[in-house]
Amino acid sequence: MDELKLIAERTDSVPLAESGVLGPARARLMAEIAAAETENVVPLKKRRRWVWTGVGAAGLAAAITAVVALTPAGLEPPAATADPEAVLRSAAAAALKTPDTPPKPDQFVYTKTKQPDGERESWISADGTRDGMIRRADGSSFPLPGCRNGQAQAYKGEEPIEGVTEPCTPRPGYRADLPTDADAMFAYLNADHSGEKGDYNALGKDVLALANENHLPPAVRAALYGAAAKVPGLRAVDHTKDAAGRPGVGITWPLGPHDDPKVAKPVVIVFAADTFQYLGTNSTAATASGVVDAVGQRP
Repeated sequence: MDELKLIAERTDSVPLAESGVLGPARARLMAEIAAAETENVVPLKKRRRWVWTGVGAAGLAAAITAVVALTPAGLEPPAATADPEAVLRSAAAAALKTPDTPPKPDQFVYTKTKQPDGERESWISADGTRDGMIRRADGSSFPLPGCRNGQAQAYKGEEPIEGVTEPCTPRPGYRADLPTDADAMFAYLNADHSGEKGDYNALGKDVLALANENHLPPAVRAALYGAAAKVPGLRAVDHTKDAAGRPGVGITWPLGPHDDPKVAKPVVIVFAADTFQYLGTNSTAATASGVVDAVGQRP
């Protein structure tokens, strides 16, 4: 085994730590080396030379990984064996520091995502009352009728039905109405998610639905990631990429109670390993977003 290659593979996506936080880890590493030297050495021809018998390339790579995987910029990072809860808590802390300019009621939340069949664009009314649109990868459009006075334009396919409306509730793209506390957000997700009780895979999909094509205030986005960290059975995925090929650290939810593990493939939500910014998933990637004044405009 090439030791340098092994070390590179173990530390490929691990962010470097600041020098100030390396001291304790270095001390632990040296103590372990000293202990290994004491316990795993044999004398050679009565000379004071010693042979290291207990630490091979794999142990050295693991030790180096432990050192470089320390906390960057005061956050808890994912190491090569990342803690999923720590990753989500770090994503929440990073979200709180994100600058934000709330959209105006008459504006639209724009999002571009890369999907297996191409790129998708969406224009969602900030307050939910204006007509938005989704542009599919094949170039066709899907209307998002605004809800005004409890009524929305009725459509047959992509064509509006003249003079016909249907009851509605506004679905705003700017979600300042959501909880800003992780516990309250977790309760909200459990009360309103699309799956049955205990189906955390469905809850995870609802987390993604909010994260993907909505403009969330920093406190709301932080609460969303904090709530996701409370889901039991989370698992970290090392050396993963989003659908755009950007590397990061991934988190998966457990499958639903009725999912066949031989068929179902859990969605992997991907965060940048250095900034903890949400990138997308292993099947979709959020490549552009912003606020615009009209449908069809781009930031």
